[in-house]
Amino acid sequence: MQLDSLSFLVAEDHDFQRRALVRMLSTLGASAIYEAADGQAALKIIQDPAHPVDIVISDLEMPGMDGMEFVRRVGESGRRISIILASALEPKLLASVGTMAEAYGVKLLGVVEKPITPAKLEPLIRGHQPGEAERPQAAVRRYALDEIAAGLQNDEFEPFFQPKIALATCRVAGAEALARWRHPQHGMVAPFAFIALLEEHGLIDELTWVMLRKAAAACSGWRASGLEMTVSVNLSLKSLGDTQIAERVTGLVRSQNLEPRHMILEVTESAAAAEVGRALENLARLRMKGFGLSIDDYGTGYSSMQQLTRIAFTELKIDRSFVANAARQESVRVILQSSLDMARKLGIHAVAEGVETQADYDLLRQLGCDLAQGYFVARPMDAEAYLRWVSDAKQNAKSTCSSG
Repeated sequence: MQLDSLSFLVAEDHDFQRRALVRMLSTLGASAIYEAADGQAALKIIQDPAHPVDIVISDLEMPGMDGMEFVRRVGESGRRISIILASALEPKLLASVGTMAEAYGVKLLGVVEKPITPAKLEPLIRGHQPGEAERPQAAVRRYALDEIAAGLQNDEFEPFFQPKIALATCRVAGAEALARWRHPQHGMVAPFAFIALLEEHGLIDELTWVMLRKAAAACSGWRASGLEMTVSVNLSLKSLGDTQIAERVTGLVRSQNLEPRHMILEVTESAAAAEVGRALENLARLRMKGFGLSIDDYGTGYSSMQQLTRIAFTELKIDRSFVANAARQESVRVILQSSLDMARKLGIHAVAEGVETQADYDLLRQLGCDLAQGYFVARPMDAEAYLRWVSDAKQNAKSTCSSG
């Protein structure tokens, strides 16, 4: 990325530090640099169409409108601007403010301790995605329950596949099947538009069976063509209340010429905690049939560790919030490392989801994580696109691995 193509705003009340930072940016190659001595002045600059800003470097402790209020106001403005926060405050407090910035919807490139140096600053700037600041907000279309139900009846739902890559070998190990609605008028519809409504009205089980059948058929085809991969499918909370589910799932999967050992069933910890007796019976029976079991979104609830002792999981899927923040927050990195160590000691695979940057990927390899999935590896894609993506799987994996 060429820094001379970006516009910067330095918000710092200390004149000497502000000018030093401006000179530092100039030395790094930046040409468009604006200055502000406090948050109020900085806010006026970014609200002025004549001063397009890509990246703001802001101090936290400023008179009047401080850096935290400034971040909140940027988030409320809806402007898609990347921010780097700078301060001499203690690292844990800086990390907390960084989390606050993300909660306000601000694209945070990182938090840097003063004194700022080019070595600290340049890697954060490189994390800016060109054009991201001007990405338009997509309109959210709402669908009625009867329209969604009709889509299910008309077989308009299908799995999209997001690859899971083995970090040690750079081999594509399989994919997670994620629900999409191929709407006849509106094109491809993402799950946030229909999952909650289906769950609310007790129809999620119908979608679960569609996903199981189509994902099993896809994986069967992969393996028949010589691709040694598995497929992961989410089990709904309602499904775990059915004492016949193990027999039904096994019969369905085998009817698609796939062995249970080639499918991983993902359950959230909240699903595993509901109707504990039935859930434990069903999950134990599914494991006896040969299915892999994955605890999804690990770390987001209070009972994760308890679930690991109750259920014979084969995979621990670490929530994206721990993956995304571990490269820049020591406390989150400690939790990530502890989760990986625990998975290793329990003899189960650890999967990091939401891997979106080179820094995420490199850290996970360094910490010895088994598998990674996320936009850095590949976005979810339909069955045909997935086959094209893996047709030269070794090359794709080698390219991703060598970039780390």
